[in-house]
Amino acid sequence: MAVQLQRPPAAVVFLCVLTCGLSIPDPGQREALMQLEASMQTGGQVVLTDAERQLDALLFKMKQEETARTDFPPAMHFFRARDLIRTSPIFGLLQKMPKGGALHVHDFSMVDAEWLVKNATYRPHCYMCCTDSRSVRFIFSSQQPKPLPRCSSWVLLENLRDKMINATDLDNSILRNLTLFTDQDPEAVYPSQDEVWDRFEDKFLALWGLVTYALVFRDYYYQGLTQFYTDNVMYLELRALLPEVYELDGSTHNRVWALKTYQDITRQFMATHSGFFGTRIIVTIHRGVNASVMTEAVEEAMKLKKDFPDFMAGFDMVGREDRGRPLWYFRDALSLPVESGLPLPFFFHAGETDLEGTEVDQNLLDALLLNTSRIGHGFALLHHPVAKDLSRKRGVAVEVCPISNQVLKLVKDLRNHPAAVLMSENHPVVISSDDPGMFGTSGLSYDFYEAFVGLGGIKSHIGSLKQLAMNSIRYSSLTSEQQNKAMAEWQRRWNKFVSENVF
Repeated sequence: MAVQLQRPPAAVVFLCVLTCGLSIPDPGQREALMQLEASMQTGGQVVLTDAERQLDALLFKMKQEETARTDFPPAMHFFRARDLIRTSPIFGLLQKMPKGGALHVHDFSMVDAEWLVKNATYRPHCYMCCTDSRSVRFIFSSQQPKPLPRCSSWVLLENLRDKMINATDLDNSILRNLTLFTDQDPEAVYPSQDEVWDRFEDKFLALWGLVTYALVFRDYYYQGLTQFYTDNVMYLELRALLPEVYELDGSTHNRVWALKTYQDITRQFMATHSGFFGTRIIVTIHRGVNASVMTEAVEEAMKLKKDFPDFMAGFDMVGREDRGRPLWYFRDALSLPVESGLPLPFFFHAGETDLEGTEVDQNLLDALLLNTSRIGHGFALLHHPVAKDLSRKRGVAVEVCPISNQVLKLVKDLRNHPAAVLMSENHPVVISSDDPGMFGTSGLSYDFYEAFVGLGGIKSHIGSLKQLAMNSIRYSSLTSEQQNKAMAEWQRRWNKFVSENVF
């Protein structure tokens, strides 16, 4: 549903009057300006009920106390701030809050990495080897697996643990290979964007053999739905590679099987979890491929969209923008849906970079030229006023993932995140968590905390939270009818949340 956002007409009139001549500063005009600015931020036009105003007063007091702290979490690296956030009363309230949908989440990082260690690696037939680069690889097999290049001999984890008095050290070592989160100084462990991205991508290689095993593949997705549902998220749009999934005997399943499995498990989950509105899949491919491979991927995606019209939302590319090929390189392949008349909505990652003026930096404009439905990250949007204006006028929401942008070293202090400006202007934005399993988070509440306390600052209020949650439904890929139903369910939950937390 495209939503056009306009400045309040009164703002234009007032500013014209204000600039007509010089005068002594007027307290009344000052107050009017402050109110005008407040009305233009995310949630500034939301009319609050009496109960919401009471809860807002409580939130404001909490935020004042939080902002006065010397160890202000949004100003710190998330890995150092996580424990502080967990003790925050604001965070506790946000966990209870119905947050609507998470529209930017990746398939193999949606689950807490500890679950992979405690669940997946404890299953029978799980083998592990250690790479030359001091990482690990996994495979499930009914017999001794074939050697893997640049990796040690495969070891059956079940046998290895049986020989240990205490397997905790082993489990902790495995965990460190499956997540970026560290108890050490994150600035020292990840001193540059190149370093953190190299480690980030290696973590995915480490967990690949675990999550592409058919039994784990199913359970991992179900666990992901459970963790988001527990965090009061009622809807997901999942970016999924649809990998080749394997069985214990080495036989494999294709992408159609993977998509159908996601659909079946979603239906199963919805049947047993009241109020969960479902999942839609955004099929992805790595942006490092060449033009011919991209053409094949788009053609396959168009067919999948035709075969799964209500479950598949669209198409995107994944991988580091700075090292991948720009969207313009793939323009012929990405024009195929329009040329063929087969709809394939795009949800492009664009602007996840600080390399201003480079070819990759043009991805924001190219994404809009290709009629993207939303913009993933959009960190560079403030450097592109034309793209920013088009995004606003077309109602193309920016999927803001604050913790991801900080961990991957685009911004240090989240108060300086470009989305702080977008929120001050009520630009269409949604908040999401990108790769929670990689960042030591779960669900959506941590990113909502950083957005509310860090990006929004002291000015953001309960109306901002309400608007962000509603945006996640309004800018979803759901049909208008589905959005109306989802909004009604969300509103019911919101009213209950407010009434239960007004003291």
